Amino acid sequence: MTNYLIKGAKPYGGEAADIFLKDGRIASIGEHLRVPGADVIDAAGLVALPGLVDLHTHLREPGREDAETVETGSRAAALGGFTAVHAMANTDPVADTAGVVEQVWRLGQQAGLVDVVPVGAVTVGLKGERLAELGAMADSAARVRVFSDDGMCVSDPALMRRALEYVKAFDGVVAQHAEEPRLTVGAQMHEGDRSARLGLAGWPAAAEEAIIARDVLLAGHVGARLHVCHVSTAGSVELLRWAKARGVQVTAEVTPHHLLLTDACAEGYDPVFKVNPPLRTAEDVAALRAGLADGTIDAVATDHAPHAVEDKESEWAAARPGMLGLEQALSVVVETMVETGLLDWAGVADRMSVRPAVIGRLTEQGRPLAPGEPANLLLLDPSTRATVDPAALASRSRNSPYAGRELPGRVVATFLRGVPTVLDGKAQK
Repeated sequence: MTNYLIKGAKPYGGEAADIFLKDGRIASIGEHLRVPGADVIDAAGLVALPGLVDLHTHLREPGREDAETVETGSRAAALGGFTAVHAMANTDPVADTAGVVEQVWRLGQQAGLVDVVPVGAVTVGLKGERLAELGAMADSAARVRVFSDDGMCVSDPALMRRALEYVKAFDGVVAQHAEEPRLTVGAQMHEGDRSARLGLAGWPAAAEEAIIARDVLLAGHVGARLHVCHVSTAGSVELLRWAKARGVQVTAEVTPHHLLLTDACAEGYDPVFKVNPPLRTAEDVAALRAGLADGTIDAVATDHAPHAVEDKESEWAAARPGMLGLEQALSVVVETMVETGLLDWAGVADRMSVRPAVIGRLTEQGRPLAPGEPANLLLLDPSTRATVDPAALASRSRNSPYAGRELPGRVVATFLRGVPTVLDGKAQK
């Protein structure tokens, strides 16, 4: 294994230091290190952070390789500074058995760019009728600890309770797509004055908040871990704050697009902005940023949702919901949270690496930049600004909501256990 000496980086945005990577770990950090034979990387002015961990990635394989594969999604993740991603279960076939989650896990190992951590379905076929093979997936080679029917809500409260009780046995967590389906039939965007004016059926905030309220009560009752996917409303933040104050084991994530974009994006009927849950109001965006800043929301998760051209470039009502997110996630967090003073670089590391790793029970990810720790890290140039070009993205799909937008920050290098998966801003595989 090649050893690397990173010269002059700023760990967590602090004072410049040299970082020596040897045999997959951080061997030492200090000033003016000299290591004969090591490959030297000039990192002057670059911020060093632990490798990012995404709790919510759609890699589409198996079944929709026309939109994304484990390999192309892994490449996009590495370019975004990620060293681990959780691959959601809504594939075809659904990842509801040990066999399918092991297939996804092995594909991730073969790609070798990030740790691909499969998420198991809560119910068979995501149909919400009976529990999937939760124990078998937990005992498989993939060691699944996060279970989600994302894309569908586990709307049956008795079934949700049983799932929460079941995963307690192996310290698992149920990640809920909070959407009361009877309140969102035919919904196309956030319900409000704008949806009425545009003639698009509304997705009320109460549909999300009602499920969160129910599920935090269930989680508290059975003493299990609950994770809430892609929180999008101010009311949801308040419910989470209430539950945490009462000791409920609940965590939550927010997406980059919900931190930056609002329902005003629907004005032009461009289906690239159609997403579930929908883009909300400016007031909701402000509440989400505040909730992430004060820790009520634990993590930023991309909900990277690639779609083939025919599924996205159509009239709004027929388009599939979802957006790309892996390559621009850190840049959006820099713009919305760092440049606004809401988070410092240590806070970014906490919300995008440390806490997501803890939620997913990943022992080798989200570790501090310190001697003896696994060499999973990224180098970011915070002074660079670039315009997003979907054609230049590593993803097999092009449905980026940031197309033509100038965003700050550029990931210069990503290391997975001391091996560079990105150098000089280019993927190495």
